[in-house]
Amino acid sequence: MIRYFPESALGQLEFDKIRDLLAEKCKSVYAKEKAVSLRIHTRLEFIEIELKRTSEFKDLLDKDLYFPNEENLNLTREIKLLGLSGAILSGDQFLQIRKMADTLRLIFHWFDRERRLAYPALTTVIKDSYYEKAIIQSIDEVLEENGQVKDKASPELARIRLSLFRKRNELRRLFERIVARLNKAGYVAETEEAFLNGRRVVALFAEHKRQVKGILHGESDSRKTSFIEPEETIGHNNEIFSLEHEEGREVNRILKELTGILSVYAPLLKTYYEIIGEYDFISGKAKLAIDMNGIHPNLKDGSYIHLIQAFHPLLFLYHKKSHKPTVPVNIKLEDNNRILVISGPNAGGKTVTMKTVGLLQLMVQAGLLIPVHPNSTIGIFKQIMIHIGDTQSLEFELSTYSSHLINMKYFMEQSNGRTLFFIDELGSGSDPNLGGAFAEVILLELLKKHAFGIVTTHYLNLKVMANKTPGIINGAMAFDEQSLQPLYQLILGKPGSSYTFSIAERIGLHPDLISNARKLVDEEHFKLDKLLNRTEQDLRNIEKRDKELQQMLKENAKLKLELQKTLEKEKHQQQLQILQEQNKISAERYGYLKEMERKLKQIIFDWRKTENKEEVIKQMQALLFNQKREAGS
Repeated sequence: MIRYFPESALGQLEFDKIRDLLAEKCKSVYAKEKAVSLRIHTRLEFIEIELKRTSEFKDLLDKDLYFPNEENLNLTREIKLLGLSGAILSGDQFLQIRKMADTLRLIFHWFDRERRLAYPALTTVIKDSYYEKAIIQSIDEVLEENGQVKDKASPELARIRLSLFRKRNELRRLFERIVARLNKAGYVAETEEAFLNGRRVVALFAEHKRQVKGILHGESDSRKTSFIEPEETIGHNNEIFSLEHEEGREVNRILKELTGILSVYAPLLKTYYEIIGEYDFISGKAKLAIDMNGIHPNLKDGSYIHLIQAFHPLLFLYHKKSHKPTVPVNIKLEDNNRILVISGPNAGGKTVTMKTVGLLQLMVQAGLLIPVHPNSTIGIFKQIMIHIGDTQSLEFELSTYSSHLINMKYFMEQSNGRTLFFIDELGSGSDPNLGGAFAEVILLELLKKHAFGIVTTHYLNLKVMANKTPGIINGAMAFDEQSLQPLYQLILGKPGSSYTFSIAERIGLHPDLISNARKLVDEEHFKLDKLLNRTEQDLRNIEKRDKELQQMLKENAKLKLELQKTLEKEKHQQQLQILQEQNKISAERYGYLKEMERKLKQIIFDWRKTENKEEVIKQMQALLFNQKREAGS
């Protein structure tokens, strides 16, 4: 399990909200409880299998494929009872167990050879279990579909119920005769059957109750109707009552026997319950991933973060509802650049960026898919430390800065190469010069401990330090100076300006006040902040021009492709025309040769038949002469 500091760390990174969203996606009690207590792990193989399972189930949902996990059963009590000696389950409870066993049958049937190969991670959930058909068979031998014990469950029960059937029929016929007689006498208030205390009674007008021998079982609220068990039916009612008790005892004995038979399978049924709950839990994670466009990032066993187009999950879901875009973040922390110092104006997105990285890290190590580009790579950290906001302690009467230093002391003492830390406004709460000096010392100590982390700051000295210290990198939140609006984009490799004077100028603060404030600021400090300001704007202009250039290059490439297609089409047309001309010439030559063949055949025919050979020779000479002349032309 991951270590975290302080105890409120998960809440500060809003991981509890992710847990709640996941619980809403789950149906079973097992899955909901697992979601609410979702654990964050540090073993790569465990995290990998959890991510793969979720990714595979997400694939099922994306393809709208059926998976047999519709049942929402809570059988913890029934399974516990099965393990207790002398316990008895009711028919309805056995039906619930049967449903669970049948669901497992469907799940095992679903995982045929082809699907086991296609979904290997989901298959691992059932790899150590098996389907036992004797569970359903044992229940079906005893219970009807409605949960009632079958007549043939035992010979004794069959005998009792047959006797009950006969006695009830005898009582019914006798009772009908009695009611008909009393009704004719005008005593009956209601001819419909009535039962009190399990006995068959007749409803009489209260003034006639003494006219009928029998047992008074009660009266109506108005006391106008009395319920009498006629004397003639008492014996039959007694016999039926006795048989019903016998039936109850026999049913109870049969259910106890069935409970004993299935108690052997109590551990297996507990496994069934967990398997169904586990698939429901995986299904919940997959549904949550679909909502936030979550994917399975690459994993690395070590300290490493490379997020590409990463979104804050909760912010993404919030904007999704209101159809607003969410700005993604790109960030990379590795051995050469372990600590990122983010600067920029207030409300520019520094804290959100930091929380995005922290929350996504927790989600991955909890086995949840995250909204990032598929080429993103996430390492595995063993402890997370966070310091965000005012953590002043009233109990110990500590100032904000004192509380800040106590937390920083813990960070420096406990950090190591598998630590990921987040510090919002490092060194704040004290004199800027003194606080800035301590902030440098803290940052250098965390660097020596090989810890990874993100720090936000307005301190100029930290920006300078990050620029010249190996292992620390600057980052700036982009800001539009013209509109005074944050762009929520992280730019790595450069510090950011706080835009203090620019904002003051844009909102119309009197120039004299701004000028007086500038005089109070160290000249070098002011020049550097102004340089950062101008550099950031220049960089934004360069990026804008680069985008325009890239767009032009894309358009040129598109035009070039279209031109090539046009030239190829034109070339094809020319080749087609040449072929057509060649075909035309070939056809003419073929016709000419066929005509020559016909004429020569005619000359040979004439030669054989005529006696005037000289005339035939002249025809042949004329034909050959014309042939040479045409060939020459």
